[in-house]
This record gives sequence, C-alpha cells and structure tokens, in this order.
Amino acid sequence: MLDAEAVAARLPWDALEQALRAMFLDGCSAPLRHRHGLADGTLLLMPAWTAGGHTGVKIVHVMPGNTALRLPSVHAAYLLSDGNTGQPLAMLDGGALTDRRTAGASVLAAGYLARPDSRRLLILGAGRVAHALAEAYAHRFDLTDIALWSPSGTSARRLAASLAATGLPARAVASSDPTGHDIVAAATLSTTPLITADAVAPGTHIDLIGAFRPDMREADAALLARATLVVDTRAGAMAEAGDILQAIAEGAITAAHVVAELADLCRATHPGRRTAQEITIFKSVGWAGEDLAAAILAVTPVDKSVGEV
Repeated sequence: MLDAEAVAARLPWDALEQALRAMFLDGCSAPLRHRHGLADGTLLLMPAWTAGGHTGVKIVHVMPGNTALRLPSVHAAYLLSDGNTGQPLAMLDGGALTDRRTAGASVLAAGYLARPDSRRLLILGAGRVAHALAEAYAHRFDLTDIALWSPSGTSARRLAASLAATGLPARAVASSDPTGHDIVAAATLSTTPLITADAVAPGTHIDLIGAFRPDMREADAALLARATLVVDTRAGAMAEAGDILQAIAEGAITAAHVVAELADLCRATHPGRRTAQEITIFKSVGWAGEDLAAAILAVTPVDKSVGEV
C-alpha cells in the first residue's frame, strides 16, 4: 500500500519523464476511459495493460463542488497487478499518481514544444495538479517566475506561499492574462475560455490540461487555429477534449489541425517546435498508459528491495 507521500517520493521527475517517454514509445493496451455521470460529479474507470507485463486500473471521482469544501476536486485509487497471474501487487494513492503523471506528461511534451529558454511560467488553477506542474516545470526549465492564478485568488495565494517556502519563485497574480509569460499551463474545470488568441504572444507554449469533457474549454477556437496543436492521444482528444471539439464545431479548425500525438514527438516522427515565434499547444485529457507507467515505476524499487509490496 503506497500512500500519497510514498507515491510522490517514488516518482522523481527525471525518472518519471523517462518512464512516460518509454510508454509512449512502446505503447500499451488502454481503451478510452469509462465515464459515468454522478449527481454531483463524474466517475471514471481507466484500465491499461501490457502483454505479459502488468495490468492496472484507476478509479477516479471528479467532484467540482469539493472546492467550496476546501477538498480536492479529484479523488482516485490505483490497483496494479501482475499481468500473467492477476495477482495484486500494489494499491497506490491515485491522486498523487495522477498529479505527478499529468505534470510529467506536460513537461515531457514541453521539452519538444516550449522554447528551451523559457523562464516565465503562468499556471491557471491552484489545485494539486497545479502544485505538481510548478514543481515539474521548475525542474525541467530554469524558471525565474512562476505566476499562479485562481478565480477567487485565495487558493493561488495559498499555493504560492507553499511553493515559495520550498524556494521556488512563485507568486499569486490577479489576472489570467498570459502577457509576458513563455509557458501558460491551464489546469482548471472551466467551461469558458480563459486564454484567448489576441492575448497570446508569438513563441508562447500553451499547456491545456483541465478540460477533459466535451463541454469544457480553457482556450478559444482562434488560439487553436493559430497554433501548432499536439495532443496526448488522438483517440482521447477526439472523444473528450472540449477545447478541440468545440473549435471544430465552430468551424475554426478541422480534426486535421492536430498535427501529432505525444508519441509522434517521442518517436521523432514530428519535430515539435520549429521556430522561436511559433505558438504551440499541448492538449491532454489523460491516457491510462501514463498511469500504468507511473505505477510500475513507483512499485519497482519495492520489488527489487523486498520482493513484494
């Protein structure tokens, strides 16, 4: 049994990025997640497996109303099993696993899509994923400024103080305006655009994380039309990515505007960023293969040291 602290400790950013890259390179069986509406939220089931390796399934509750209760909006648990025998190997805190694999995938993509000299990061949202994003981006890029925005401002100030206490250059800001930032990462549950084309400067990298349902969006259609658009997986994006689906419905883009999946960047079949002035977007909705890769990485040290979990 690995709690949140143990999961985080077993998923250092460098090793996690390598594990995610390997999973995107090699692939696994990971059907689209099962989605079930609840009275006050959403229940998600996300299975994945590798032939002769491991199987895993994540159970997720997404409850937007929890913000008012000062509780996380997402609660999750992950069961990792032996793929040959079905024997359970570990139960992991799914929240910590999700936070770190989500941030890890974003930073993996940013390595191909953001300018290497990016120094200024803006994060929209101030939940647990935002915390992980700040840490992951600061590890990957030589950041001099981490600006945090949340609708009320309270959670952004709280997160900024927490990050600053660890030595990160974090501060809360009153506006979601991306002006002056090299990377903008959005991790919200917004249903209206927070980032618009007219506010984004050439050379900016946009990391869209939060909109995991067709009715959600964090960027407007005009921004997607201007940008080089990459997704975590086409199947997931075309089923769930509200930013993309709504832009297609509005006639701003077609499905062909998505130039690559993250696997294409990892395999070098797409070059990623090509010019310093290019606007790039990475849109993720979450892929069960990421969870499986992270869970295997988290459990591997235990297997080596004591032979069981």
